[in-house]
Amino acid sequence: MGCVFCQNKKISRGETGLFIDKGRLIEIFFELKEKGANNINLVTGDMFIPTIREAIAEAKKQGFALPFLLNTSSYLNLDTVKSLDGLIDIYLPDFKYIRDEDAVRYSSAPGYVHVAKEAIGEMVRQCPESLFFPEEDGDTIMKKGVVVRHLLMPGMLIQAKLIVKYLYDQYGDGIYLSLMNQYTPNGELSGFPEIDRKVSKRDYDSLITYAQNLGITKAFVQVGETADESFIPEFDCEGVINNNGKL
Repeated sequence: MGCVFCQNKKISRGETGLFIDKGRLIEIFFELKEKGANNINLVTGDMFIPTIREAIAEAKKQGFALPFLLNTSSYLNLDTVKSLDGLIDIYLPDFKYIRDEDAVRYSSAPGYVHVAKEAIGEMVRQCPESLFFPEEDGDTIMKKGVVVRHLLMPGMLIQAKLIVKYLYDQYGDGIYLSLMNQYTPNGELSGFPEIDRKVSKRDYDSLITYAQNLGITKAFVQVGETADESFIPEFDCEGVINNNGKL
């Protein structure tokens, strides 16, 4: 996708990063496990799924047991999602838009609505129930399931409510929702003045109240001024280069 509001421009536009092969990717899986990772979170790896798929399968053959999480825009071919059956433990898809005209205007993604609905449906088929396991500190952590995210955008409260209703009508309590208010203008939206602002607390509260009134109980919400916080890591390739300074 080509989101005009993208917060991760450095990597999404190819301004930084390093090429690695499948073997190095598998090494990174094991290195993250040694560092205490709870899962392997594959963030926006949609265009690399053939390599990711092979790497996961090989890592599992080598005894790798941490859950694999696919963090995706949902703008995925249905056959691509099907090819991940048995390999991905947790799906974290976005449902960004309910109107194709918005998908085209803000993300250059024609046909997004139909594609995302199909992709999410396949993800739920593969992981129809959410499983949580207790940790030593008394907390719980997800090991299996689907969490569908929606980022509320300025002026799009009605669309957000339609997305929430669609997901609840379709999947009920079979999935978790993550309703986010962290939208932050990236300073490059002069051509899109209607979204060149943060979302209002009033709109976000209205969305949460709407979800509660529908009967939704399995959801994550954000508290406070999250748009003032930084959700963007330093893209310095930490962890990509191994201890020998090699890829």
